[in-house]
This record gives sequence, structure tokens and C-alpha cells, in this order.
Amino acid sequence: MKKVFLSILLIIVFRVYAQDMPGIYPAHWWTGMKNPNLQLIIHRDRVAMEKISMLPYAGVKLVKQSKAENPNYLFIDLQISASAKPGKIKFRIDNLQSPESVSYKIVEYELKPRSRDNGKTRIKGVNATDFIYLLMPDRFANGDTRNDVIEEYRDKVCDRKDKFSRHGGDFKGIEDKLDYLDQLGVTTLWLTPVIENDMPKMQEWGNQVAGYHGYWFTDHYAIDKRFGGNEGYKKFCSTLHARGMKVIQDAVYNHVGNHHWFALDPPMKSWFNTSQGDKGPNHREEVFYDPYASGHDKTQMLEGWFVPHLPDLNQRNPYVANFLIQHAIWTTEEYGIDGWRVDTYKYCDELFMNNVNAALEREFPTVTVFGESWVNSTVANAYFTQNNIAAPFKHNARGMLDFQTCFAMLAGMNEPFGWQNGTAKIYTTLTQDVLYRNPLNNCTFLDNHDMDRVFSTVNEDWKKLKMGINWLLTIRGIPQLYYGTEVLMKNKKEGSDAPVREDFPGGWPDDKPKDNRFTKEGRSEKQNEAFNYISTLANFRKSSSALTTGKTMQFVPKDNLYLYFRYDAKQTVMVITNTGDKAVKPDWKPFNERINGFTKARNVITSKSQPLDGLEINAGESLVLELTR
Repeated sequence: MKKVFLSILLIIVFRVYAQDMPGIYPAHWWTGMKNPNLQLIIHRDRVAMEKISMLPYAGVKLVKQSKAENPNYLFIDLQISASAKPGKIKFRIDNLQSPESVSYKIVEYELKPRSRDNGKTRIKGVNATDFIYLLMPDRFANGDTRNDVIEEYRDKVCDRKDKFSRHGGDFKGIEDKLDYLDQLGVTTLWLTPVIENDMPKMQEWGNQVAGYHGYWFTDHYAIDKRFGGNEGYKKFCSTLHARGMKVIQDAVYNHVGNHHWFALDPPMKSWFNTSQGDKGPNHREEVFYDPYASGHDKTQMLEGWFVPHLPDLNQRNPYVANFLIQHAIWTTEEYGIDGWRVDTYKYCDELFMNNVNAALEREFPTVTVFGESWVNSTVANAYFTQNNIAAPFKHNARGMLDFQTCFAMLAGMNEPFGWQNGTAKIYTTLTQDVLYRNPLNNCTFLDNHDMDRVFSTVNEDWKKLKMGINWLLTIRGIPQLYYGTEVLMKNKKEGSDAPVREDFPGGWPDDKPKDNRFTKEGRSEKQNEAFNYISTLANFRKSSSALTTGKTMQFVPKDNLYLYFRYDAKQTVMVITNTGDKAVKPDWKPFNERINGFTKARNVITSKSQPLDGLEINAGESLVLELTR
């Protein structure tokens, strides 16, 4: 944190409100929380040498004060009973250490009433009825050029010509494009982290890179002003909720940026993991469920630093754990977000992750949490969520990012048919759903901001990508589309992540109309075909009970054909794919278990209906068909 913030906990004589004091965390709280306990962190020069007492406040008790190794920190534990009313708690501070002309000060800390709309119009959770759109705020659209550069921040560069710099995208830009996203069929926006990243450029991939992606936190209780700040984010979330859309926030519990205020001035030696210095982890998630794993390997996984400029948080320290858990609760209540995507899930302390998930669910029963763990097997993917595995430790996350299904769909698009190749990988991966408590809670995807863009992965073959889109929007789970896929944005990671994180064309005031992919006129014929295809299928999915909440039945792939059905009592949808080089007229007898009684198939994309008996699947073709009688 900036030095000026470290020295001014109290800046107005006699009283100052908590939201104006960056040295008190959380900035404010609420009455009516299920957990009555609240731990405040006060951070300012020599605060531990001051005397702090609480004036009487009905329903609130000061339980204890705790000092840290660093005298610039004080921890205050409060107990807020169910009878406490909203208002301002008053603290008296004596023995002031900063130069003052008064003998004491009175500080007010606000308790607010909780929102009555929780679980109704906000904090609704994200489930398989939703369609998630993942975007990077800095790279999507710039709606307010006035916040492109914030003079008080360390990085004062906004340069679209530099792929490693910030480019100026913000909340206002996203808000301006909500009609476009609604037309696409999107119900939920997942933004890469929006928390303040007041970091200078850092060395990554051999380049000086800005923290435009958002994963280098420097103040948990501040939303980055280049996106619109706290009030801008509050407006953004409210705008989405007013349209019936949802918001997923990206959480990072594993680490912070090395310019975070508690990285610059650590409260205690055990705040960060230091057993390995700043060396990286072994990245082997298997150590957590391996019955033969060594303690050494497990420690290396937990305590390694993701990269040297991201100090690794020690979540076994109760003060660190309290800070992170309270921040998650504070953010959910403050902004009304509907769900959390947890970055670097497998690198976090397991008990801590269960505790933060349980704390969130206790306060917000409808909130959703799914974790991100780039893992090597379906067993590993299932291990970190609610599962049916006989492992000593049981995780409680409701779902995970489904990397194994992603890899299987990529194989299905690119590999020739074989016993364990191509679409057989999708089949095999789905057979392992037996490991999950509820596989519908997994988030499925074809690519993201850390991967080669899927259109390049299929060598810009729109026919292959259509297969992937069909699977993405019909396979069980919560589908997620990476921004720009719908207009065939491409590139592979060559030397850095920058090529797969380019600006969305048309999102900046100086972009030419002919290049504006947000409009039909600014898209090529093939781009319009892709947009319309995804939009048609996504909007069909919205009203399809079979695709959103129905059951799945798949058949063993044979002779280049792979079929599965999504169905319930009201609807049956068949997804059929021919990865061979010849057209096929299927023999429907093996599939009578699901198609018996149906005589026609309506193509979801074209709306054309034809008899099943005459249906022919062209080479390299994938169809989504609603069966009718």
C-alpha cells in the first residue's frame, strides 16, 4: 500500500468514517450475519502502542485485541449479536502515536443492514441453466477513456500498440455491449479479477508485463480504478442484475502481488509461506490424494510461490484465513455477486478452502463456488469438488472447471476416430462422471485466457469448431465461452499469453466501423455465420429443459459415429457427430432405447424437420436435433 495510506488511519479531528480509512479492514460490516464474529485489522504506524476502547453499543461486544510481531498492526475481535441494529460503533483511541494536537480521537465503524434482495435478484448462484461468457475487462471494451490512466497508480501506461500494456477496457465498456451479449444468449459474465492491481510492470515470459489480467492483488477492498472503482463495480453488478444477468467474480486466495500493503509491510513472519523461498511448487496435484505421497512433496506443492513476484499466502495462519474469508463474504454482500471462480484452487490449503466455501454458503445459501485446477486426470478434477471418491479428505466445492472434458472435446474435434482417440475420449471422459457428486455443477469450456484459442486449435476449420460448439452447449454442466470465440478470434500462445488476450475489435472509440465485430456490418460472412450459429443454439438452450436440467445417455462410439441424448419427460435432444470422411445414414435400431416412439428430428439451428428414417449425416458433420413424434 502507498506510504501515505500507511500513516493516516485517522485524518480528521475527532471522527472519521471507516470507508474513508484504508487502514481498517473490512471497511464496514453488516448486522444479521449468521456468524456473529468479526475480526478487524487496523494497519497504521505504531498502532499497537495505542490504546483502543469501544464505547457501549447494544448487541456488540469487544472480545479481545491481539498484537502482531509488527507494531503497525492490531487485530480487534468483535462479537455482533442477532439483536444488534445498523449504526456506527464508536472506538476511542488514546496514546496517539502519530503527531496530533489532541489527546484522543473517536473513530466510527459502520454496521449496515443486509440487502433484502439476496437470493432473489442478486446472489442467485450459477447453474446448468446458465451460459457463461468469460472476458478480460481491460481487453473487451473501453467505455470511459478518462480512467485509462490513474496518476496515483504505479503503472501509468495505457498503450494499445503494446500487447503487454494495459489497453483501457472498463466496466462502462462492458455495460455498453450488454445488448450484444444478450443477443448471443449469454446469461452470466465471468470477469477476470477486478480487484486493484497497483503493480508496476513485472518480468514475465521474458517481457515487461502489466497486471492488466487482474491476478496481482494489492488491496482486496479496492476495485481497480482503471475499470471504474468500487462505485463503478457496484453499478455494473446492479445493471446486470436489473437485466436478469449474473456476475461471477474471480477469487485468488493463493497469492497476492508483491506490492500489496501486507507484502510491503508484513504483519508477521508466518503471513507468507517461506520454507522454499520464492521457488515454484511442483504442480503435482496427485500428492493430495496419493496414498503413498510424501510430506515433502505435499509441502512443496502448498508452499511454493506461483511466480517470484506473487508472495504465497499461508492460509494455515488463522489471521490470514480470517482476512480472506471475511473479504469473500464482504464482497458477496457488498456487490451482490452470484458466484465465485477460485483461481489456483489446487495450490491452496485444503482445510482453508473448505472453510471459506462453508462460510460463504452459510451466509449466502444460493451463492456458487467452482474451482480452477488445471489437472492431469478426471480423478484429480473430481477430487477437488464434492465427489464419490474414498479419499481421506473430502472437498466441499460444488463444482470445478472441467479441464478433462475440455481436453476430450479438443481431441474429438482434431483426432481421427479410434478406440481411445477422437470422440472416444469424450465418451470415456463422461463415463468417469461416476466420480462426481453432481457433474452438472462442473463448468465446461473449449478454451480460456490461459490456453490457445480454440479456433486456432482446430486450424481455423469452422466445421470442426461447430462440433465443439455443439458439444459445449449440449453436454452436461455449465458452458463457458471465451470472449471473441463467437466471431472467430484466433491465435496461439507464442512466447506469452498476449496473443490469446487481444482486444475485442470494435470495443474502442478509435476502432473503425468496418472492423467492429459487435455489429453485423463489421463481421465477415464467416464471422456472422459463427455468431448466428452460437446465438441460435445458446438461445435454444435457454428454454430447453433437456439440455439444462435433463439426464444424459450416451452410446459407445462406433464407425466414426458418436451419439448422446439429453432428455427428460418433456423433451429429447439428440447430438450426433460423424467424424469420418463419408456420409452416413444411421441404423437407428441400436438407439431404440432413446428414440423409440419418435419419428422426426428438428434441426435446432435451421428449424427444419425431417423423418428420422431419411436422415443422413455428412462427413465431418455434427447435428443437434430435437426429436418429435
